[in-house]
Formats: sequence, C-alpha cells, structure tokens
Amino acid sequence: MKLKVEGMSCQHCVMRVQKALQEVPGVLAVRVDLNKGEADVTIKEGVFTQALIAAIKNAGYESKVL
Repeated sequence: MKLKVEGMSCQHCVMRVQKALQEVPGVLAVRVDLNKGEADVTIKEGVFTQALIAAIKNAGYESKVL
C-alpha cells in the first residue's frame, strides 16, 4: 500500500514515519521515500488504512492513500 506523506523535510522525518508505521500491528515492511514524499507499506490482511494514517498523524505528519 502506498501512502502520500506530507511534512517530511529530512532523514529524521523519514525515520519517525518509518518507526511509527512499523509499530502498527500487522505491518510487515516499510519503505519511506523522502524525495517522493511517500511510504510503501507491506501489511497483513485485515490491517486498516486508518490505523496507518493515525500512526503517521501521531508522529506529526499528514498522509493519505495513493
């Protein structure tokens, strides 16, 4: 699943978003691209998109599904 992440400006931001997503139960892998402003998340079946968006919001960023 691809998410557009707004507000990232540096590698520290990338690490915060990556850590937040990895802590969501059912997330198998996360790849965050600063240049594209995107997160590519591999999830188990049954993981809700809203859980991912909420985790990113709690880390201080806005996101939406691409």
